[in-house]
Amino acid sequence: MRYKKVIPAKFLSRPNRFIARVELDEKEVVVHVKNTGRCRELLIPGCAVFLAESDNPDRKTKYDLIAVNKIRPGKSELPVNMDSQLPNAAAEEWLKKGNLFSSESEIRREVSFGKSRFDFQIRDGAKICYLEVKGVTLEHDGIAMFPDAPTERGVKHLMELVEAKKAGYDAAVLFVIQMKEISEFRPNDATHKAFGDALRFAHENGVKIYAYDCIVTPDSMVLDSPVRVNLSGN
Repeated sequence: MRYKKVIPAKFLSRPNRFIARVELDEKEVVVHVKNTGRCRELLIPGCAVFLAESDNPDRKTKYDLIAVNKIRPGKSELPVNMDSQLPNAAAEEWLKKGNLFSSESEIRREVSFGKSRFDFQIRDGAKICYLEVKGVTLEHDGIAMFPDAPTERGVKHLMELVEAKKAGYDAAVLFVIQMKEISEFRPNDATHKAFGDALRFAHENGVKIYAYDCIVTPDSMVLDSPVRVNLSGN
């Protein structure tokens, strides 16, 4: 997936989950942050960020903060996309190329099952699979983790995927890691063990767990390589 127009800036501060202050053309500008997660390890004062210009002239903020060069002491900066809306769009583009399922599969977005609405329903011949997508921006020493904040909604989705499997459908969760240089993916038990327990329970009940890293540039993100999933939490 590619953005139309992206502009570099310098991050200054984040007054709340929804906005940030950045330096753009030697002026302080308020921008919308397209990720309500904590992202404390990403948004460090002085780091390089990237802004997508909005086409909506009526918006209060002209720009969306969509990516950052993560500062890593002793290492080169790591490009990370932090747009929480992009993983689904990038996943759909990737799925339509025949990844995980046949390229002839029928792919539908936002399909209800039980009390949840899953990101995708894929009809591959006679099989139907419900697929939930989770974007991952938290990384430490090459290990990607989810979530970066407690997510009861995420636990609910996993339980509903188990119910879909019990009902005779295929079910899967795809963790889209919004960066490269990742050796493995783990549930973040330290932040929300209930999610990790739910993920392990889902796996034990036939829900497939996938994790893929992404090639990230300031104006694009594309799913790339599979990443080993470690459900042990250590």
